[in-house]
Amino acid sequence: MSKILTIRFSAIGDVAMTIPIIYSVAKAYPEDLFTVLTQTFLTPVFMNRPSNVNITGADIANAEKSFWGILRCAFMLRKEGFDTVLDLHGVFRSRIIDAIFFLSGKKIFKIDKGRKQRRQIISRPPKEIHPLRTAIMRYADVFRKAGYDFDETFVSLFENNPVTESFPEEKKGNWIGIAPFAKHKGKIYPLKKMEIVIKQLSEKKDTAVFLFGGQGREADMLKEWSEKYPNVRNAAGCYSIDQELVLISKLDLLVSMDSANMHLASLVETDVVSIWGATHPYAGFYGYRQDPDNAVQAVLPCRPCSIFGNKPCYREDYACMNEIVPEQIVHKVKDFLYK
Repeated sequence: MSKILTIRFSAIGDVAMTIPIIYSVAKAYPEDLFTVLTQTFLTPVFMNRPSNVNITGADIANAEKSFWGILRCAFMLRKEGFDTVLDLHGVFRSRIIDAIFFLSGKKIFKIDKGRKQRRQIISRPPKEIHPLRTAIMRYADVFRKAGYDFDETFVSLFENNPVTESFPEEKKGNWIGIAPFAKHKGKIYPLKKMEIVIKQLSEKKDTAVFLFGGQGREADMLKEWSEKYPNVRNAAGCYSIDQELVLISKLDLLVSMDSANMHLASLVETDVVSIWGATHPYAGFYGYRQDPDNAVQAVLPCRPCSIFGNKPCYREDYACMNEIVPEQIVHKVKDFLYK
C-alpha cells in the first residue's frame, strides 16, 4: 500500500475540480491511501468519497498562515509516513511542504500550470486564442506522472448515495438557481442587468428561482430581490456547504458566473448556463463536463484579458459584460428548459 498526499488549498472552484480526478484514481487503486490537504472549511465538499480517501484541513487564514505555521504543518504531515506528494497547487505554501518531503527522500510531482500559454491568451489584441489544457487535465497529468493509469469514472457526488434530504418545499415545476457573484469584478455580470434576468425568469409559470451567494452585502441584495419578485427564494446563508450541494443537485439549471458555483454544480450533474466576461472558457476553467454551448459571452478581440478576472479593464468600460443583454441569458435558459 502506498500513502499519497495531495495538496490543493484554494480557491473553492479549483479545489472542487480536483474531486473528479481524486475519486477516479482512488477507485482505480483501492489498495492505496490518498490524503487530500485543503483548507478546513472546504473539507465538507469531499462528501461521499471512496473509503481510501482521507481529508486533512489546514487553517491557512490563522494557524497555517505564516511561514512558520505552514512549516509546522509540513513536519506534522511528514510524521504520517507519506510515500509521495502530489502538488496540485504550486504556490508558496505547497512548495514549503514539497521541500520538507523532498529533503526526506520522498517523491514529489507538481502541476504544470502552463503559465506561458496563459500569458499568451490574455495578451492584448491582435491575438489568436485557442483552448488550453484544462485544470482538470492538468490535475490528471500529475497523477499520471506519479504512475497512476486510470479512466475518469467520476459522475456525481451523489452517484452511489442518492439524495434523501428534504427542503422546506416540495419540488414542483422547474427549479432554477442563480449565482450572480464572483470574487472579482471582471467576472460579475452587472447586478442591475442580473435583476432583470431574475425578474423575467420569476414570471415563468411553475418556476422557482433560488439565489446563491455569500454573507453580508451579497445576502442582503439577494434577500431584497427575493422579497421583490414572486417565486424567488434566497438561499444565501441558509445552508451549510454540503446542504447547498444537495439543493444545487435538485436544480434543473444553474445560472452562474465563472465562479465556484459553476464547479459545485458540475460535481452534482446539474447543468449550468455560465456568463463570461474578462475570463474565457478557453483558459481551462470551464465546468466539468458542462456543455460549451451553454456559455454566454460577448465576442470581443480583447477577451480574455485575465485568467482569474482580477485585472482591471484596460478599456475601462467592461464591455465584455456590459454588451451582454439580459434577454440573451433569459433566452438561453428558456431554450434549455422549455425546448
